[in-house]
Amino acid sequence: MSSAARDAVERGAVRRLGYRLLPGDGFSYLLHLRVREWPIMVAHTLLGFVLAVGMRATFVQGVHAGALAAGLFAWVALLNGGTLALNSAFDRDVGDIGYLDAPPPPPAHLALWGFSLMLAGQAIALLLPRPFAISYAICFALSLLYSVPPARLKAVAGADWVINMAGFGSLTPYAGWSLSQLPLTPWAAWAIGGFAPLFASLYPLTQLYQLDEDRRRGDRTLALMLGVRGSLVVAVGAAAIAFACFARAAHLASGLGHGSHATVALAVAAAAWTAVLVPWVARAPRMSPAAHKRGMYAALGAWAITDLAVLLAVAP
Repeated sequence: MSSAARDAVERGAVRRLGYRLLPGDGFSYLLHLRVREWPIMVAHTLLGFVLAVGMRATFVQGVHAGALAAGLFAWVALLNGGTLALNSAFDRDVGDIGYLDAPPPPPAHLALWGFSLMLAGQAIALLLPRPFAISYAICFALSLLYSVPPARLKAVAGADWVINMAGFGSLTPYAGWSLSQLPLTPWAAWAIGGFAPLFASLYPLTQLYQLDEDRRRGDRTLALMLGVRGSLVVAVGAAAIAFACFARAAHLASGLGHGSHATVALAVAAAAWTAVLVPWVARAPRMSPAAHKRGMYAALGAWAITDLAVLLAVAP
């Protein structure tokens, strides 16, 4: 049995169990939160917090544990999960989408469900440090502009890119930093800011396997405007800018005693992105949507390596 067939069988078994436990549309509401993405969101939000307080303080002493737990729940489950549900309600995808293969038909009240989760998260955010609440409110507004007609900026090439650079790229780790209630340092600004161009690299890669679906809907996404080759060229250039920012952050944080470890860590992360992007550029004209999808998940792996590398390079 092929890996794709095996995945389909396992997915079918999980969904049968899920619909028995949550009958009707209940499990569909859960699926559209795309829980598979949550570990990535937790890690990227936690990155900012660990940059602020240091790995020892976070994992050994457990400082700010209550605020951190509440912030992660609000940002990941309610804001991100609600955003993805809201997005699915208006996209009505029939093909695979990020972190959800073969999505079920959107339930009747999916948009209200997603918006309600986001609103509940904002209520929690208002009880947390003010910079976190403000960051949440900005991302809440961007999510509505991104997904909901008549604005629906995800269908406007360039606007979709900028929203994701700001929201997932830099505001997510900044939200984690803000939970520490510490002022943002110059080296941290460069490190957190570097994730904006890194997401500028990743974002078009997440769309290449969905070009036919986006074209059918009439969406003018960045990847459709640039084409496959152009999207990959942009991804390479944006990744280079991101690593220049990380290198600047490491230089400013050199007084923290990382020394050569910073160079090695960032070099390993850069090599991971090179290993993903260079073969992709070479094979792009012959790649199927399924192959582009595998490339996207490989890029997400490189992203995870980069999160760790930045921590090793600059975290106190």
